[in-house]
Amino acid sequence: MKTRAAVIYAPGEPIRVEEVELDPPKEHEVLIRMVVAGVCHSDYHLVTGELPGYMPMALGHEGAGIVEAVGPNVTTCKPGDHVILSWIPTCGSCRYCVSGHSNLCQLSMGTLAGPLLDGTFRLHQGDANIGQFCYVGTFSDYIVAPDISVVVIDQDYALNSAVVVGCGVLTGIGAVIHRAKIEPGSTVMVIGCGGIGMNVVQGAALAGARMIIAVDIYDLKLETAKQFGATHTINAKQGDPVRTAMALTGGAGVDYTFDTSALPATIAQAVNALGKNGTAVLVGLASAAVQQIPISPLMLVLFQKTLMGTLYGDSQPRNDIPNLLAMYRAGKVKLDELVTRTYPLEQINEAYADMLAGSIIRGVITFA
Repeated sequence: MKTRAAVIYAPGEPIRVEEVELDPPKEHEVLIRMVVAGVCHSDYHLVTGELPGYMPMALGHEGAGIVEAVGPNVTTCKPGDHVILSWIPTCGSCRYCVSGHSNLCQLSMGTLAGPLLDGTFRLHQGDANIGQFCYVGTFSDYIVAPDISVVVIDQDYALNSAVVVGCGVLTGIGAVIHRAKIEPGSTVMVIGCGGIGMNVVQGAALAGARMIIAVDIYDLKLETAKQFGATHTINAKQGDPVRTAMALTGGAGVDYTFDTSALPATIAQAVNALGKNGTAVLVGLASAAVQQIPISPLMLVLFQKTLMGTLYGDSQPRNDIPNLLAMYRAGKVKLDELVTRTYPLEQINEAYADMLAGSIIRGVITFA
């Protein structure tokens, strides 16, 4: 069948929206009609070449849609089901899945490789095989995805709000709750308050942090962060985040920092703003070219600081996606407020331009 998809052919080129050929699902695969897809910075690392990956690649990893058909031996979903895509497939049987860290499933290492789990492609343009970002490639009218990348949700959720749980909400809140495990009454600083960072702020509020300092260079994001629980804001163009954090905590430093910007300078800020026994969590994807960060090993030892990373919020998508949606239904988690603007697929480059300009929190692609 034919489908439109947003494809990148080479780093540095604009994303092309074009009609491509989509093969039917094979064993343990699902055909999904996409309804919405979130615009996340992770895909853009492939566009700039900061992350190496297969080319050409159909982009998109945060998405929600409706099951159209299933391949042989699919038992986890059926046609008509409403689903959210997990950008890391979870096999359920490897050492990471069974130990409660399915975000580290052994299958996650192939998310930029291009083909699906059996090593073959479902998207084609003439003689060229087109890869699918994170095995899904959600910027497409229709996709074929592994059944272990599909999470069924209740049909009363509006997909244009629920879609952000698939990456931004799960990653941000998970980083706080699952990875850092922050304690009530803690002090927290969040560097970078876009689609992921805003949910770190939201997660810190859920966990009972008494002080949440939001740091960004865009006033829109800082004002929005207040709605999600930030008690203080810092525009990093106008003030030093480390100095301000120290002043706000009486010189003690904060208990936890979260960096979503993934730049050497912001990672250093995250570590330097910590007090004794503090924990810095790296949430954003850094460029593959970044090999060094300017932090003091001596301060890590003398102040007993911890520097850690997190992937997908150390979450278990099959459990956490339904749970976060249930919390949204109960009024405990904000989703609607995250979606700043919607775009048709043809405006995918405009959506990324708005993201880079800091004029949206989360953009969402909608499909006719």
